Amino acid sequence: VGSEMCIRDSIYTDVDGVYTADPRLVKNARKLDEITYDEMLELATLGAQVLHNRSVEMAKKYNVNLEVRSSLERVEGTVVKEAVRMEKMLIRGVARDDKVTRVSIVGIPDTPGMAYKIFSLLSAKRINVDIILQSVGRDGSKDIVFTVAADQKDETLEALNASDVLKDAQSVSCDDDVTKLSIVGAGMETHPGVATKMFEALFTHDINIQMISTSEIKISVLIDKKDSDRAVKAVHDAFFPQ
Repeated sequence: VGSEMCIRDSIYTDVDGVYTADPRLVKNARKLDEITYDEMLELATLGAQVLHNRSVEMAKKYNVNLEVRSSLERVEGTVVKEAVRMEKMLIRGVARDDKVTRVSIVGIPDTPGMAYKIFSLLSAKRINVDIILQSVGRDGSKDIVFTVAADQKDETLEALNASDVLKDAQSVSCDDDVTKLSIVGAGMETHPGVATKMFEALFTHDINIQMISTSEIKISVLIDKKDSDRAVKAVHDAFFPQ
């Protein structure tokens, strides 16, 4: 029994729990009874605004079960804990982040160490890089595209322009009209076809995918910001049909 004992703490917010999507946007979003620390941490990092990712990190470190509850209503909330019942839920939620910037570096020399030189510059400035895409080399050159937080765009450009690493690049440009759309769930680790279902939902609604990033419990895609709302609804409906 001792190994199962842990502290529980309640966090009171303006919502009554963690939902499978933003209920203000997706009317059929479902409230979760429970969610793992890792899943909640991914959702918080990817744009869900229910909990700050730092609070989830601390709860996980000290094995504190968090219960997200409403400060306005006396109803059961969502428990954030180490392990949960998987049920038949492939994913736990859909999140989006509109505050991202895509940086495109076109026509740099296709030589060893270019990626290291570029990203070490950004790392030294404590700029976090998320999705990264590198093209196959052609005619002695290649392209590198990546995303950063929108509020670090100017700092990113300053760091790159202050170095001679990109002196031979054809162009460096930024695009703020993008959204990072993500699905999160430990169930996808053991169930094939999750990515296919997400991509099919976007294709069916004529939403183009620019970049893709995956981990064991997360799939993120970069899309046009103008498609953000309907992309969230389309992907949520694919995994949580009404």
